Amino acid sequence: MPKPILPPTSRSLMGRLWREYIVRHWVWIAVAFATMVIEGSTVGLLSYMLQPMFDLVFVQGNINAMWWVGLAILALFLVRALTGVIQRVLLVRVAQLSSTAMQVDLLDHMMTLDTGYFQKNPPGALIERVQGDTLAVQGVWQVLIQGLGRDIVALASLFVVALLVDWVWTLTALVGIPLLVLPSMALQRYVRRKTGQMRDAATQRSTRLDEIFHGIREVKLNGMEPYQLSRFRAVVDRIVRVNIKTTAGQSMLPGMIDIMTGVGFFGVLILGGREIIEGDKTVGQFMSFFTAMALAFQPLRRLGSLTGIFQIAAASLERLYGIFDLRPSIRSPAAPQPAQALQADVVFDGVTFAYDDQPVLDDLSFVARAGQTTALVGPSGAGKSTVFNLLTRLADPDLGSVRLGGVAVSEMELGDLRAQFSTVTQDALLFDETLRDNILMGREDISETRLAEVLTAAHVSDFLPKLPNGLDSPAGPRGSNLSGGQRQRVAIARALLRDTPILLLDEATSALDAQSEAVIQTALDGLSQGRTTLVIAHRLATIRNADKIVVLDRGRVVEQGTHDELLAADGVYADLYRLQFRDGVKAL
Repeated sequence: MPKPILPPTSRSLMGRLWREYIVRHWVWIAVAFATMVIEGSTVGLLSYMLQPMFDLVFVQGNINAMWWVGLAILALFLVRALTGVIQRVLLVRVAQLSSTAMQVDLLDHMMTLDTGYFQKNPPGALIERVQGDTLAVQGVWQVLIQGLGRDIVALASLFVVALLVDWVWTLTALVGIPLLVLPSMALQRYVRRKTGQMRDAATQRSTRLDEIFHGIREVKLNGMEPYQLSRFRAVVDRIVRVNIKTTAGQSMLPGMIDIMTGVGFFGVLILGGREIIEGDKTVGQFMSFFTAMALAFQPLRRLGSLTGIFQIAAASLERLYGIFDLRPSIRSPAAPQPAQALQADVVFDGVTFAYDDQPVLDDLSFVARAGQTTALVGPSGAGKSTVFNLLTRLADPDLGSVRLGGVAVSEMELGDLRAQFSTVTQDALLFDETLRDNILMGREDISETRLAEVLTAAHVSDFLPKLPNGLDSPAGPRGSNLSGGQRQRVAIARALLRDTPILLLDEATSALDAQSEAVIQTALDGLSQGRTTLVIAHRLATIRNADKIVVLDRGRVVEQGTHDELLAADGVYADLYRLQFRDGVKAL
């Protein structure tokens, strides 16, 4: 029986974070650590200076001692202020740079993962990983380094002062500390478990918001506001409950430290008070010891809270590295073949494919000739869109091969393969940027003359004068500032500028009115000239002039030929045609 895979330990997760993101900033961390050591040392010196202040100044009335003791204490506070500013700025710099680098690396890695990963994980959950989980670990090293540098040094210096005054008093003050070991271990496990639950609930919150905002039209039209609000309230209520429990767990250890410290102080007061009354110890010694132990209280509490902070960060790191350790199944081969798309046939040969054991394509075979237009038609679920996914290697077939110019697409470098295709889909995705940005897509090698030609060919220039800033007008979230026809024209302009040998059209005009469809179809006809074009269409009027029409049904080719040939064959295509047209007139 195989051993269960154990979750990574907090130490291993922090070690990996240190190696991959923190150690590169070691110079700044070293400087910050040095300033924290100095800051921590001043606490011990401050408590030590209280002995001469009481014994020499207050008790003996020594004026000279008043000046040098006062100046020494002032100098200590000046040093604390300077070192405190330096170390905080440096540690914030390291925290920001490291978390930003992790966010960038995480997004870069996630974009390499298979499309199936994004189908199983909603956008809100992925946003929470990139944003929420990385921020959760952003300051952990700042807190840990402060604990190691400032707080431990401060505690060490304060305990030295306390030991110099009286070692018996010191042991009495610390008598309860060993009792905290077992509760501390239990609290670590509890906080990490609750933190994991809290991050899961935060993921659900992001998912709910993403779905509500993206589907706000449907929410309003269907009167779903109360329903969606109740679902969101249930999620945030769970976050509140888990957050309260997590905070309670984090607070338990500092609270227990408070109790043990109080017990220790009580013991010291009993012992020390008697010795002062009997004259064995001075008031200055007691005040120096008491101040040292009182000043040790806050560093001790901060170190105690490190357990909770450590476990919160570990819970997020476990989720983050779970994504970092995923590897895409679709990758470029070790020795890729050059792309042969120019004047190259597209061949599907015995292709079988299933999504999660759900058959989609079954021994599919057809050829799309170079420079010609090949249309794919058939009922919904016949596998038409899957053909595009396999051709561009968004997925790989279970059996059979997909070839481009005689070379299997799986043998090409992914970037080179996808550089052969331009796509225009029914849902023309535009980003919340200007129209210019949406068309250029980051390219800086396009002249204004070439851009103007593309805008004219795609009929984008027809509506630019109506926009407030022309080509520099914002498209809005998902292109919401434009109509459906305008979005399609922008997508066509993008494809024209991409200027690839193969064009993929997926229901590019199905959601448009008749006038917009005519304009878009004209632009698509121009775009298709001289290119190998594959078209998915339900509206058969748009593909009557295709060089070949391939009819799919249940993942298989059932017919192929020209429009006239398929009508004459009186098969599946003819049946589909008759459903849409009656005596040459489109049926309503």
